Amino acid sequence: MHNLLDPAILFFIFGVLAGLVKSNLEIPQPISRFLALYLLMALGLKGGFALAHSGFTPQVATSLGCAVVLAVAVPLLGYCLLRRVLSGFDAAAVAATYGSVSAVTFVTAVQTLENQQLVFGGYMSAAMALMESPAIILAIVFANALRQKPANAMAVNGGGVAVLSPGFSTPRAGVPFGKILHESFTDGAQLLLLGAMLIGILSGDAGKAAMQPFSGDLFKGMLAFFLLDMGLLTARSLPQVKGKSPWLLAYAVLGPLTHASLALGLCALLDVPMGDAILLMVLAASASYIAVPAVMRHAVPEANPSLYFGLSLGITFPLNILFGIPLYTHLAKAVLG
Repeated sequence: MHNLLDPAILFFIFGVLAGLVKSNLEIPQPISRFLALYLLMALGLKGGFALAHSGFTPQVATSLGCAVVLAVAVPLLGYCLLRRVLSGFDAAAVAATYGSVSAVTFVTAVQTLENQQLVFGGYMSAAMALMESPAIILAIVFANALRQKPANAMAVNGGGVAVLSPGFSTPRAGVPFGKILHESFTDGAQLLLLGAMLIGILSGDAGKAAMQPFSGDLFKGMLAFFLLDMGLLTARSLPQVKGKSPWLLAYAVLGPLTHASLALGLCALLDVPMGDAILLMVLAASASYIAVPAVMRHAVPEANPSLYFGLSLGITFPLNILFGIPLYTHLAKAVLG
């Protein structure tokens, strides 16, 4: 309940309600883009300052290693499961969406931990960056493998019914792997995050003091404004969820809980600090609605965008923001506290 009374979360709820009543309230796209870039830049700076202060310790290596393991395991498990109820291309795209991460969910979790005065490593910003691309690369590998199969293939439609589809796997030139790697690792948002982190490391405590008005004092208000915009966008995405298979709706709710549980088990096994563990749970449970959909439209055009975009933004994102973050925090305290 305390999380729901946070001003940033209340602005998100307000945005959803404004969208549902079809208000003409709207955040201009350039401002929305600026807010997203600001949050990533501020988050990168915070992470860099923290790394400059702590150095690259075994604890840092363990937390980042867990992030890489989760970034590979989650989309692999998702694809194997989703392949039972979706076509191969749709399964690859949805698995990539849920295997990658949501920067806004992560930023909201960081703010929540700071509000509760829970200690976490600033280097977790690097964990977020590491977890964004592996799922995209795996989806491209799955899609290119599917394109090499014979033209006559057994497809699975959205309702889970297998049908013979003569043109289902019509050969299409695979997207060059080098191009995908380049797009994944030079994406503007991710590059800004990493660049800001590097600047934070190089400038250290002096840079932290100089940038405090920008990356510290303004952060809460900017996050609230951006979550207002995300609430409006969530309300507009809800119609895309109508008519989807109950199995997919269940995955959008239960999948993130499973991924968070996997992260918690891994953190308990490797003795990851509680604050880092909470953020790893949030990252594992989140789903991308910006980076992955943008790449999937180009790299896997055979997939249905309303599936991966509607599920991630219409269901998983609001559930994580409103209920997931406090739940993951409670579970981590119970297991690791």
